[in-house]
Amino acid sequence: MNTLMDVLHHRPGWVEVKDEGEWDFYWCDVSWLRENFDHTYMDEHVRISHFRNHYELTRKNYMVKNLKRFRKQLEREAGKLEAAKCDFFPKTFEMPCEYHLFVEEFRKNPGITWIMKPDTRSSDDQKDDIPVENYVAQHYIENPYLIGGRKFDLRVYVLVMSYMPLRAWLYRDGFARFSNTRFTLNSIDDQYVHLTNVAVQKTSPDYHPKGCKWMLQRFRQYLASKHGPKAVETLFSDMDNIFIRSLQSVQKAIISDKHCFELYGYDILIDQDLKPWLLEVNASPSLTASSQEDYELKTCLLEDTLHIVDMEARLRQ
Repeated sequence: MNTLMDVLHHRPGWVEVKDEGEWDFYWCDVSWLRENFDHTYMDEHVRISHFRNHYELTRKNYMVKNLKRFRKQLEREAGKLEAAKCDFFPKTFEMPCEYHLFVEEFRKNPGITWIMKPDTRSSDDQKDDIPVENYVAQHYIENPYLIGGRKFDLRVYVLVMSYMPLRAWLYRDGFARFSNTRFTLNSIDDQYVHLTNVAVQKTSPDYHPKGCKWMLQRFRQYLASKHGPKAVETLFSDMDNIFIRSLQSVQKAIISDKHCFELYGYDILIDQDLKPWLLEVNASPSLTASSQEDYELKTCLLEDTLHIVDMEARLRQ
């Protein structure tokens, strides 16, 4: 179910432009942006759905580089306690350029499990025919919080309207994505155990979309029943810190064009100590719905996004 087209077609007064016609709003993919942005003239009111160099946050190697730099800056300017608020991403090395540093770390801690990820491909990207030259080697979180014995991560949406000044909106809803198989480190090569993204899980023989997703509200209620409301508030406050610090880390790097906005999909893993870890940030989070509940969440997300983008100039005052 294509939620994006449904929402755009039902927007009062909006008309789809065919072929090369003039447009006011474009929900483009990043490949169009790369090829056309610098050659496209845009009037004052025109809006487009990505920042020019969004990859500063959404490519895994750049994201980690910017977070490390920002952490050093905080330590220099505000001290170690403030810098420690950036300790929410697993130890990561860019390959092949940091191979020797990785080998040194590997020898220092031989019992640790590492996961290799393409530095450009997101968890929502299902294209397997693209050759990959660069990877990141990332410390694998071996103690994830489990529900029913299964691993999961959280997809949370953040809309950024501007980087200078930084103006961001956190969407109240989101969902937990579960693996289809009970978690164990004994089968480290089983993707149905360790990878939670839907593109992988839906290829499982016994996959059922409803069993592999919980809405964020249900997840909060479950945690509150197990650990109490205070622990849940602390966890979600720590997640807010991840969103704010990660955006601040690229604030000076991203070109803040007034024509641009971006809806990011954050992937967060919770460990057994209820500590949230940032896995990656997606520039083009999947807007395809796998169930009716999923459809309702994503259509509401998109409608609210368009309200804030405000092409109709209802909120300007």
